[in-house]
Amino acid sequence: MSDTEKTPKLDPVAQDMLDILAATGRNLTIEQCAKLVAEKRVKPSDGPNAWRRYMTAVRQQALHLARSGRIDILRRNQPIDPADMKGVVKLRVKAD
Repeated sequence: MSDTEKTPKLDPVAQDMLDILAATGRNLTIEQCAKLVAEKRVKPSDGPNAWRRYMTAVRQQALHLARSGRIDILRRNQPIDPADMKGVVKLRVKAD
């Protein structure tokens, strides 16, 4: 079995989040991240607030990615424990 077969595939929303965070190089709020994920996925007929349906998925995937050590969750630009995530937080790719 190869390494690619051993590691489970990421959720598409999680993969989009990692791509967006790496491409922008900035810290993004969950709302900003949801809007950027929605830009890649919504149809023109979905309306201007279609990004809101991605908020829960982005929040859940942010927790998963933080617990697996792939991103940091920040409050006041300081990393926090994912279990303490509440209020306005930002996401960034984990510093190596």
